[in-house]
Amino acid sequence: MREALACPTTGRRVGWLGAVAALLFVLSAPAEAQISYQEGQNVAPAYEGWLENEDGSYTMVFGYMNRNWAEELDVPVGDENYFSPGPRDQGQPTHFLPRRNRFVFLVDLPADFGDQEMVWTLTTAGRTERAYGTLGIDQRLDNIVIASETGALGIGASDAETRANQAPLITVEGGNEYRVGVGQPLELAVRMEDDGLARAIERWHARQEGAAQEAAERDGPPRLSRAQLRPPTRITVQKIVWHHVAWFLYRGEGEGTPSFDPPQVKTWEDTRSGANSPWAPLWTRTPVPDDGIWRTTVTFDEPGTYILRARGDDGALYHDQDVKVVVSRVTSE
Repeated sequence: MREALACPTTGRRVGWLGAVAALLFVLSAPAEAQISYQEGQNVAPAYEGWLENEDGSYTMVFGYMNRNWAEELDVPVGDENYFSPGPRDQGQPTHFLPRRNRFVFLVDLPADFGDQEMVWTLTTAGRTERAYGTLGIDQRLDNIVIASETGALGIGASDAETRANQAPLITVEGGNEYRVGVGQPLELAVRMEDDGLARAIERWHARQEGAAQEAAERDGPPRLSRAQLRPPTRITVQKIVWHHVAWFLYRGEGEGTPSFDPPQVKTWEDTRSGANSPWAPLWTRTPVPDDGIWRTTVTFDEPGTYILRARGDDGALYHDQDVKVVVSRVTSE
């Protein structure tokens, strides 16, 4: 009789075949694949790729992954949040939203940058990580790559109509700098102009679904292999295509938290059901204002200087604008 062995996952004594199967499962699964955290984890900087500008210069694009689902971290520019070589401050965020945030900010570089590296170093939760930006040809970005990475195109398939889509253009009405007191509401108005071609992505998805339906009606139920019947493994998130404007805190030299009314659509990939996020199942699309101007009221609970960012998103591509808000303590006479 073969001796019973201890299961590596539960510690229970099982037959040798069961122990081997459990061990293979442990070895094949990523170490943290099934673990998620609300707080206490670090933020990893991410290099998304580069764009070539018409004058021959380059723009690198960076984002980040906050490994927490709830905790938002603040890291001022300095020894724990800096770029090299060159100026430490390259416009990177100092306030980090939860989870994956793609294509967050741009770093402009000269045409003769060559094979140098731009390195973003970020230390959070006692852990230092770096993102290394280079002009490698495999890291070149275009609109289709961006739309695919954000989940608008699924596996990245496209046609001429979807490839013609351009990013929207947003303008903050009333200027880019404001002064208010603690608790005083500030109305922010954003005008978004869009070519409307992002809806071609929706039509493309509809055509794919329609073709599949026609094939099923014409040929009957498909005969699928065992491999085809396996549940699909997604390599990208899936995003609901719809244009909207969303505000969020980008930088802050204060300890307060801005409150937005109405609640803003999330710009980070919250994939949980019921979340106010275009990556969430059954997301309710925000209504588009009749006059094309998106109005939001923000209040602050602590004094300080805050940089708020508005992101105009057509569901596939985006455009950002920042405003500076200086919040003072209001004293009663």
